[in-house]
Amino acid sequence: MSTTLSTPRQKHRNTAVSTTILLVLCLGLSPLAAASPPFEEVFTGRALRFDYYHSGIAGEEHISLHRLRLEGSWPGRRSGLDQSTGFGKYRFEVFEPEGERRLYSHGFSSIYGEWETTGEARRGFRRSLHESQRFPEPKMPVELVLSKRQADGTFAEIYRLPIDPQSRFVDRSQIPRRGELWPVFEHGDPAEKVDLLVLGDGYTTEELPQYRMDVRHVVDSLFAFEPFSERLQDFNVWAIDIASEHSGISRPRTDFWNRTPLGLSYNAFDLERYMLTFENERLREVAALAPYDALILIANSDKYGGGGIYNLYSTAAAKSGQLPYLIVHEFGHAFAGLGDEYYTSQVSYEEFNPPGTEPWEPNITALLEAEKLKWKHLVEESTPVPTPWDQETYDRVSLDFQKKRNELRAGGASEERMEEYFAEVKRVTSKILEAEKHYGVVGAFEGASYEAQGLYRPAADCIMFSRNPDHFCPVCSEAIERVIDSYIK
Repeated sequence: MSTTLSTPRQKHRNTAVSTTILLVLCLGLSPLAAASPPFEEVFTGRALRFDYYHSGIAGEEHISLHRLRLEGSWPGRRSGLDQSTGFGKYRFEVFEPEGERRLYSHGFSSIYGEWETTGEARRGFRRSLHESQRFPEPKMPVELVLSKRQADGTFAEIYRLPIDPQSRFVDRSQIPRRGELWPVFEHGDPAEKVDLLVLGDGYTTEELPQYRMDVRHVVDSLFAFEPFSERLQDFNVWAIDIASEHSGISRPRTDFWNRTPLGLSYNAFDLERYMLTFENERLREVAALAPYDALILIANSDKYGGGGIYNLYSTAAAKSGQLPYLIVHEFGHAFAGLGDEYYTSQVSYEEFNPPGTEPWEPNITALLEAEKLKWKHLVEESTPVPTPWDQETYDRVSLDFQKKRNELRAGGASEERMEEYFAEVKRVTSKILEAEKHYGVVGAFEGASYEAQGLYRPAADCIMFSRNPDHFCPVCSEAIERVIDSYIK
């Protein structure tokens, strides 16, 4: 099916929903309370997966059904399922057919959503990428709706699919056991916790003991950072042992290729450090063995690299000396929708945030209306907005470092030499940023999300801006806490 921007039924629904909300407000009731039926009334307790293809070019996209796949127990919460954080480039919803109740909702971003901003997509090169959305299995027929965020921040419907979850077209075959599932730690019922699943790629059978050690290093690194450290009891962490035939993951720029169970590879969007997998179906079939709300994929590699996409997954090189930074930074993207605050490093995107639009990410703003700054409640009255800082000096030093990095990579520098380079960058740039008059306070500092001008970040430095700090700024921390709460409250 192709993109559909609006339908008469949707217009009718919008009018009816508005009327319903007005009615419950007049009665002094909560609209969400009125809209949310008891979990057991509507859902079976199992998880249903909607697999589909997302295709197109820049400015044109299409959604087509692949299949519906029944998984194990639904790991998410049992109440407030029609609510979401409001984050994400896209939104997935489940509605009663021809009815007024929204049964489930969550925001997400995708590889396709990033790819459509690249030069490849803008030149008219068409791609088709596999995606999945998971939701509680309904007891009755429902309608699945995908919507896309518009320039003004609202969502427009792009796809609608009526389904009968009890029909013979739902794949109910047994989930294949592709590896051993084991708990890293458990703190309670998956329905009442955030369930994090760690999967490894590029580990041979002989290397699986090392994989288990890497998993614990990854988990220790993540929960050494606030607010994760103080919210440890709100998480369960799981892992699955998955063996690869050969060691390591693909590195196209060095002509090293390895077909691994998860398909992790460097050089996504032709960016040598960007690590993703485009094998979504394979990944989902492996992950379905476990209860999970969020995924961390680690690669058996020492080459610096990683990635993170909101409500999809985060990735990191398990043997990189920068692993703690990679894990925390990339998980910030994937779990809490945090945007990159840096702007001097090379990326493949073109107009990732179109001029004149307010980014949806909770830690990035175009500051179109300073008095409506999204994190204004965290800014002290004495702090000017925009917040001045010595961007000229920082940019000059940072761009020199980027040039040196490119030269090192082009010259085949070892990972040990690259670690020395990272240490040098941290030593120099930390000194520059910590000398800022407004260092350590929340404001609106120009330079963010791949743009030196026109976009602003909350702090002079944060782990979403550089490898220097060992903490998130207050704005990023608040967003993370908000997402944790969305899973457990």
